[in-house]
Amino acid sequence: MASAAEQMAANMSWGAFGKATELRQRILFTLGLLIVYRLGTFIPVPGIDGAALRDFMEGAAAGLGGILSMFTGGALSRMGIFALGIMPYISASIIVQLLTSLVPAFEQMKKEGDQGRKKINQYTRYGTVLLATFQAYGLAVSLQAGDLVTNPGVFFIASTVITLVGGTMFLMWLGEQITARGVGNGISLIIFVGIIAEVPAALAQFFSQGRSGAISPVVIIGIILMMAALIAFVVFMERALRKIHIQYPRRQVGMKVYDGGTSHLPIKVNPAGVIPAIFASSLLLLPTTISTFSGGSAGPVMSTLLAYFGPGRPLYLLFFTAMIVFFAYFYTHNVAFKVDDVADNLKNQNGFVPGIRPGKRTAEYLEYVTNRVLVLGSGYLALVCLMPEILRSQLAIPFYFGGTSVLIVVSVTMDTIQQVQSHLLAHQYEGLIEKSQLRGKRRGKKKGTARR
Repeated sequence: MASAAEQMAANMSWGAFGKATELRQRILFTLGLLIVYRLGTFIPVPGIDGAALRDFMEGAAAGLGGILSMFTGGALSRMGIFALGIMPYISASIIVQLLTSLVPAFEQMKKEGDQGRKKINQYTRYGTVLLATFQAYGLAVSLQAGDLVTNPGVFFIASTVITLVGGTMFLMWLGEQITARGVGNGISLIIFVGIIAEVPAALAQFFSQGRSGAISPVVIIGIILMMAALIAFVVFMERALRKIHIQYPRRQVGMKVYDGGTSHLPIKVNPAGVIPAIFASSLLLLPTTISTFSGGSAGPVMSTLLAYFGPGRPLYLLFFTAMIVFFAYFYTHNVAFKVDDVADNLKNQNGFVPGIRPGKRTAEYLEYVTNRVLVLGSGYLALVCLMPEILRSQLAIPFYFGGTSVLIVVSVTMDTIQQVQSHLLAHQYEGLIEKSQLRGKRRGKKKGTARR
């Protein structure tokens, strides 16, 4: 016998979607704000030499410039007002989340409820302004050094910093509005749209290289099959769980005795999600962004960094792997899955792992299981992020097949579809309640007339 939730899920169709007016309004609102974001990527920063920038980005499209352009939805290649994208906000939010786990003052704010959450969000915004100002200033100076500016000077630097920081803050506001009044996570959807928007042009360039004979058809078919297998592998791993059996004892409330129940504590194979890959990518791209736009005027230190830590270099791959593994463990234990808090919650709910004492022993057991699961999870993240890097450097693919971008696209798609299904289920559940209430009223009226 199917449950009510399974019956409602089976009845979901386009007809049910058309009746869910609130969900339709949320989707339209989300699409409208994402269109605003896409339009903003085509508005250029004042004072940029468009022809020189176009020639420069054509030469850098196969390297780091293509990577940066992919993450900003093409705004960086056109030097639009959203050239910094939403990455400063993501970096600031990750830093603040780590501080809430390491600094007692921030941890106390997290426990204060809504007031503490508002303070943490305010600190995140302040951190976004600082990071965006630093990156915008470095980008403006690098544009001047690379002779990509029509009128260089202090006025250009000031106007560029104000424009780029304002663009990042506007994107942050768009993301918050989508999260509150739309469907899905706004920040993730902005990154998702930025990556997807560049895929058609990149594919066209890739297939044109195949028609010209620069890339053999066998390589093209192999890369398409590899991307399909990679997406399927990411979906499988993101849904993989390690379930821990939890037992609840028999309890007595008043004169009634309730039997003990059982449940499962799910631990994802990748509890940190795409955070380790994003953080590692942002750290690697931050020092080299300035060198990309400064042309041949890069200093000896930056030239050495590019020589040893450029995309596809052995040290770059090794450092990238080490940071992904480190952040996977660090973020999981300090933010995503804090074993001490989980053990305390189980103890407060009178739940326990069979054969393990509640409290400290349960926390040690959960930490042991999590560490073993993270061996597979961090290895999976490193493999997904490094495989396209190695193939791109070895096969000279003309555009960036990024493992981080694949992770973001798959994860955001799965989360958004799950939220849409939740809204549809809630709408159908409300409809069932209304029907049951109407039937009850009709039965009451019939009984009343019979008594008369």
